[in-house]
Amino acid sequence: MKKVLVVDDLPENVFMLQDRLENEGYSVMPAYDGKTAIEKAVSELPDLILLDVMMPEMSGIEVLQTLTANSTTSHIPIILVTAKSSAEDVKAGLEAGAFDYIKKPFNRIELIARVNSAMKLSDARKLLIELEQKNTYTATVVTTNHKIKQPLTLISLSTAAIKRELRKPEISPDAITKRLGYIETAIKEITDVLNHLNSIKKPIFSDYVKNIKMIDYDYKEEKETDLPAPAGNESN
Repeated sequence: MKKVLVVDDLPENVFMLQDRLENEGYSVMPAYDGKTAIEKAVSELPDLILLDVMMPEMSGIEVLQTLTANSTTSHIPIILVTAKSSAEDVKAGLEAGAFDYIKKPFNRIELIARVNSAMKLSDARKLLIELEQKNTYTATVVTTNHKIKQPLTLISLSTAAIKRELRKPEISPDAITKRLGYIETAIKEITDVLNHLNSIKKPIFSDYVKNIKMIDYDYKEEKETDLPAPAGNESN
């Protein structure tokens, strides 16, 4: 069931909106001041907010600005419910981030039409966020696989070389130490890759193959001369 947060300092106004919205199948959460409205918006994440403009202590515009500036609630469409209907008032509300506005006293048909329109926007935004999350997850997997494949191969080859060395009648400590050094280098590379990916706050995507994306990983690779030679190419 879609959730609507109704904010108005007058209980009778909240009751009126709640009654009409619940008759349309919406779940309604009331708030009677700006501070409570912000707290409920953050904790409950409603699909839509109907926000009165003229409220004491904290106006609807101030609430609107606070919610649109918060990344947790910025995606929630907000409809201003106001008796102030001049062009300047409407412009101020829309510029502050409101999706739409409804004039008091409001018509039931107009109210439901505007609410349904805002709900469609809410659904579209949720789908977009979900798609972005899936794309980010896929790109992260592709990027991680691409970046750690070489050090994982080095670990595998070095481990195999150590096993071969341990089967020899005379074990060479230097050979084992050398392979362990390769493993330590590979582990450091993998750790650096994971730490770097974890530090990226706003990933930028780049083409990988076909329709697959990877994260634009601005990671400075070590020079080829600094890398150890593949374990399989040495006699030990």
